[in-house]
Amino acid sequence: MREEKNRVRQQMRNNREALSPGERLEKSRKICRHVMNIIRNGETVLVYSAKELEANTTPIMTSLLAKGNPVVVPIIVKADVSLRLSYIRDLSVLVPSTFNVPEPIGNEIPADPKDIRTIILPMLGFDRKGGRLGYGAGYYDRFLARNPQIRKIGIAFACQEAERVPVDENDIHMNCIITEEGIVYSDGTC
Repeated sequence: MREEKNRVRQQMRNNREALSPGERLEKSRKICRHVMNIIRNGETVLVYSAKELEANTTPIMTSLLAKGNPVVVPIIVKADVSLRLSYIRDLSVLVPSTFNVPEPIGNEIPADPKDIRTIILPMLGFDRKGGRLGYGAGYYDRFLARNPQIRKIGIAFACQEAERVPVDENDIHMNCIITEEGIVYSDGTC
């Protein structure tokens, strides 16, 4: 299973890297529009802070903050492979940190997972059955296993779709998967 996951991860990385910076930004803006169509006014949303080649979440965070939705970002804790949560009030507090992921280090406002209604997750690969392939460390899968009440929306570029992503018993399925083409998978909660 590990070898198959690594093979698919590499293929999806290659597909994503083939996009130009301009294509990634335009596709990210389209993803944002689709995401914002299913976010309820006032709901607290946990949004990953994107690295360079990922679907850019800045438009999503900016739109949520403008609407008055509470925005939470994860902070990676390598020591115990977990996520710590912090509210943000503006994007200026995000600085490159662990794995070069933008985090509000030094400006943390602790957040409780019980207050989060929806999470926007990064995906390296996905399929149309709700399967999500992450980077392999399991940070989000562990967090979601402890917080199953949170609605899970995975976002990625359409070129990151696989016929079937290899998943095992520890991999958490998405409630909704969104690309620049719109909602490509929903279990009815989106």
